[in-house]
Amino acid sequence: MRRHARRGEAGREVTAGSRAPSVKGAEIGRRIGVGLMHGLWKPRVLGSWRVPAAGPVILAVNHSHFIDGPMVMGVAPRPTHFLIKKEAFVGPLDPLLLGMGQLKVDRTTADRAAITRALAVLDNGGVLGIFPEGTRGEGDFAALRAGLAYFAVRSGAPVVPVAVLGTTERCGRLLKGLPPLRSRVDVVFGDPFDADDGSGLRTRAALDAATDRIQKQLTANLENARRLTGRRATLSSGSDR
Repeated sequence: MRRHARRGEAGREVTAGSRAPSVKGAEIGRRIGVGLMHGLWKPRVLGSWRVPAAGPVILAVNHSHFIDGPMVMGVAPRPTHFLIKKEAFVGPLDPLLLGMGQLKVDRTTADRAAITRALAVLDNGGVLGIFPEGTRGEGDFAALRAGLAYFAVRSGAPVVPVAVLGTTERCGRLLKGLPPLRSRVDVVFGDPFDADDGSGLRTRAALDAATDRIQKQLTANLENARRLTGRRATLSSGSDR
């Protein structure tokens, strides 16, 4: 796999006054997530060793339930900074999520502040978490936005596909809308891959081609994850579109 020849490229486009979100905060969030996710459910994690131990990485996660992000944040082997819709930053969650190094993004516009901070995460050798479908849906990567390709091509960071399965099969009796307490949730990490073709081009056509490559890789990992875990495709319990 090509190493990160353009790793420092993103840094030249980050403004001098911008700062990457707190890595220490993301590590605290990871530790909280470990306790919370393992306390409420039974995560089964497969392939976490595939996440590179150092350097910039993008985790591309399917999204069919609102616990997908916290689940991956808790079981990932490295602190992760997720791009999260600004609507989730309400009340006490706003300072909490920001303190845990998460990135607030306005999905209704090209949020340059969020883009700059996400690129700063990668330029500093960190882990950026993205839901490439843009919103909760079927979680099958049928419709991808170009955002993931943009960050992957711009930074040169490898993409690691992540499949979260078992969150929408049925709802618990005590907490409606959530998987039953102590039920198994599978998180499967795939092999890292490079999104671009090595040409270094950043044209619209190049980003479209990268998006197609990403979609094929993510779909293949999802299908492999279903085979490994014995999970079948399931419908989403809700949508935030």
